[in-house]
Amino acid sequence: MVTPYRPTMTDVTTRPNPESTTFQTGRRPARAPRRATRAPRPRIANALALIAGIGLGLSFGLSFLGQSIASYSSAGGWFTLAGRVTGLTGTYLMVIMILLVTRLPWLEETVGQVRLVRWHRTVGGWPIALIALHVVFITLGYAEASHVSFVSQFWSFIMHYPDVLAATVAFALLVMAGVTSIPAVRRTMKYQTWWAVHLYLYLATVLAFAHEIKTGVMFIGHPIATYFWIAISAVALAAVLGIRIVRPLVRNLRHQLRISNVKEEAPGVYSIVVKGRNLSRLEVSGGQFFQWRFMARGLWWHSHPYSLSALPRPPFIRVTIKQLGMQSLAATRLKPGTRVFIEGPYGVFTRHARRSDKVVLIGAGVGISPIRALLEDLPASTKVTVVLRASSVEDIVHRAEVTQLVSERGGKLHEVVGSRKKVRLDGQLLRKLVGNLNNTDVYVCGPAGFSEGVTENLLRLGARRERIHHEAFAF
Repeated sequence: MVTPYRPTMTDVTTRPNPESTTFQTGRRPARAPRRATRAPRPRIANALALIAGIGLGLSFGLSFLGQSIASYSSAGGWFTLAGRVTGLTGTYLMVIMILLVTRLPWLEETVGQVRLVRWHRTVGGWPIALIALHVVFITLGYAEASHVSFVSQFWSFIMHYPDVLAATVAFALLVMAGVTSIPAVRRTMKYQTWWAVHLYLYLATVLAFAHEIKTGVMFIGHPIATYFWIAISAVALAAVLGIRIVRPLVRNLRHQLRISNVKEEAPGVYSIVVKGRNLSRLEVSGGQFFQWRFMARGLWWHSHPYSLSALPRPPFIRVTIKQLGMQSLAATRLKPGTRVFIEGPYGVFTRHARRSDKVVLIGAGVGISPIRALLEDLPASTKVTVVLRASSVEDIVHRAEVTQLVSERGGKLHEVVGSRKKVRLDGQLLRKLVGNLNNTDVYVCGPAGFSEGVTENLLRLGARRERIHHEAFAF
């Protein structure tokens, strides 16, 4: 039954739709088989946080080795001590900053990328500030002890001390990465440029490591300090190589993914169906995303985050993307047989985040795609209300499939259709559509402005912030 509130909204009590199609056969979609997926593991995340805290304390404490209390009162003593403390603490935080974007599986699947990005940005400014203070304090300390000027001592460091020139280059790379992370600067850059600049963080860490071991007084005659920093560097290197390189290579060799076909779902929105091997072993939940790398000219050297728009149906998986730039436009024109590499899955925008059996799903634009996959993955006992926002009915992505999935579980589907100026999904309309939000989990996915506005209205309607779930798909 369709009851229109023209021209603003269509309130749909769903029924099976004979036009609904599945992405691999052209027939009505059979429900994807229930599959085992990894749930969040907060105990492991808490253990990692504890280990990080202990490491920070040790890095601070080991800074005092190699210098007696009496030496502090000597010429430049306090400056030198301050330089060592700020240098080692800043370096440790730089390693933590890198690990936060390495996407450690146990951490990412528990806290999600939104929180990891927030932590990364929070930590990010400290290494730059601390290492800058390290340069100033160490130079002041040595200059005072040698009775030379600051500039003369700094030049002496670069010309005569082992690996200090490399460390200076490392600091310049760190500053460059920090500057490009400033929101005003970030908005002026292409994602590929920003991503390439941040790769230099790894190089900066390597260049800075040698001078610490060779010139630091706290390492001379103190093997514990040396082993501690070697262990930290080895763990960070192993995590980066294992998680970002080895693991994806092994997975992609196992699955052998290639494009099967490309189909336009709505104006400017395309579904890419990928065929592969052993996809029954792919542990992914509805609502999660992969980093997709299409092995074609102009696309192979960088990846983009796209959510699955349906649960895998071996040997097929499907992603739905919108033409927003040259890369996404080129991706929608790829030919069948093109090789595909994926990293992931990532994200906590899944059924595991809910705390009740009453769920509201709100999607707009191409953000309807993960909503559709999540809807398919929710337990059958879940009471579902779905709200889809689009400029026109033709712009509602996977409309027929969402209609059928809601119908199968006896849920409610509301379509809010019209221009943003004429049809506003404000608090008043939301209250009419979703009712009482007490003991309700709400999932929101769409453009950033849409998600922020809906979240604010949901909070005014009484939704609890911890029950509002959303995901960011890029840094």
